[in-house]
Amino acid sequence: MALKLYPIGMQTFSEIREKDMLYVDKTEYVYRMSHGSGKFFFLSRPRRFGKSLLVSTMKSYFEGCKELFKGLAIERLETEWIKYPVLHFSMAGGKHMDKESLEDFLGHRLLDEELRFGIIEHPTNANDRLINLIRTIYNKMGKPVVVLIDEYDAPLLDVVHEDDHLPVLRNVMRNFFSPLKDCDQYLRFVFLTGITKFSQVSIFSELNNIINISMDPRYDGICGITKDELITYMSEDVDSLAQRLQFTHEQTLQRLTLQYDGYHFTWPSADVFNPFSLLNCLDSGRLGSYWFESGTPTYLIEMMRKFNLKPSNIGGMRADSASFDAPTERMASIVPLLYQSGYLTIKDYDEDIDLYTLGIPNNEIRVGLYSSLLPNFLGEEVVEGRVVIANMSRCINNGDMDGALELLRTFLETVPYCDNTAYEGHYQQMMYVVFSLLTPYRITVEQRTSRGRTDMTLETERYVYIMELKFGKSTDEALAQIEDRKYAKAFALSGKDVIKVGINFDVDKEHNIVDWKVLGAQTNNYNNG
Repeated sequence: MALKLYPIGMQTFSEIREKDMLYVDKTEYVYRMSHGSGKFFFLSRPRRFGKSLLVSTMKSYFEGCKELFKGLAIERLETEWIKYPVLHFSMAGGKHMDKESLEDFLGHRLLDEELRFGIIEHPTNANDRLINLIRTIYNKMGKPVVVLIDEYDAPLLDVVHEDDHLPVLRNVMRNFFSPLKDCDQYLRFVFLTGITKFSQVSIFSELNNIINISMDPRYDGICGITKDELITYMSEDVDSLAQRLQFTHEQTLQRLTLQYDGYHFTWPSADVFNPFSLLNCLDSGRLGSYWFESGTPTYLIEMMRKFNLKPSNIGGMRADSASFDAPTERMASIVPLLYQSGYLTIKDYDEDIDLYTLGIPNNEIRVGLYSSLLPNFLGEEVVEGRVVIANMSRCINNGDMDGALELLRTFLETVPYCDNTAYEGHYQQMMYVVFSLLTPYRITVEQRTSRGRTDMTLETERYVYIMELKFGKSTDEALAQIEDRKYAKAFALSGKDVIKVGINFDVDKEHNIVDWKVLGAQTNNYNNG
């Protein structure tokens, strides 16, 4: 049986269905939302997570295209198939614009819809044009209007770190969206998608009845591909990939899970795969970093700098429920933005104290995120640094931590010293970044044990490396801390060899690793003195 073609990068539901391409059925969510008690809904998900396809699916549904839904869940749920007029606005093209350009862009989006519904005369400003558009369509067709707005925040994200430009563009968007509240009686359904939540945009500051389903357990799998969906819809695709990679079916599932799974948008939640990366992998037969290859958002790196976020603090962050609902432009922490952008996900939730634990979802995100931070530590030596890290990875996989650290020490001698690196924190954070880029291993920084937190732990298929860093002290002291706090006990049931590593830096003269000791499966040590 031939496998169906993958709709990579395709966002039009009708085209996917007409060409009989692979479609993971999300129509039950559409029916549930459209037949609930609300009328206005908002969904936040990371980029390339299927938001646009979901909006397109809704468009076909509300336009009554029954034939496109044959065999899908909604076919057995819907009995009326009423055709409604649908206004579909995508703001994805409104990026990198000044005030005038954005106003022109919105004007053209309105013009497209006006021409589609045969409306020739219209007011001049966007606010009145949207009101006129909705009312005219309602009066002309005798049915309430459906409004679908995809990526509503796209024009704002690139200036979220700019205190001067953000308020100007935000006001433009607020004026565009504000008619939705006044047009309530003419509307059947309103759905908006985005990555973040800007409080001063009127859809959130004025529409007090908008329902945010972003963290609603009933919609945990509305975007992305869950583990059950992968097994149900793509079992043969996994078999095909397994043959290409020369793995078993179960080994392939495990690799796919480590690389692309791990997203949770509520708790408890089904495990959700990044759909863009998963489909690209199944299509190409390569476990690549497709999500990051498609572009790292500039706004996120700028915001990380603005909040002075340390690499070691990215994993294991904690936040209460109110943090996720905080206005993007008035964030006191970067945690909500990292979560909404897909770089952190929910790992646990303590209901008693209303506290979420957040972490990096999977290997693809870990490697891509830390790669984007690497230039902060290696300067112009980034390309050579990545080669060194790849060679270190091979050493570590073979149980040769001595060889890996020697490669790193030799390389660091080539990195120019500057004043802002003459402190312990710089080298500690550099080590976190370097070891986080080692693939395909599991890296944990400051992992909690019953007796404290390890500096770093690194797990390969065979080994667990427990690492303790010291600055101007001794490797014996580092190893003693690992022993005294019994860090190795946390991995007693792993079935893997535990290797203890003490690393010592000199930040005053050498500006490098000066010695280390490796104990456990290995008995080697290195001393530069």
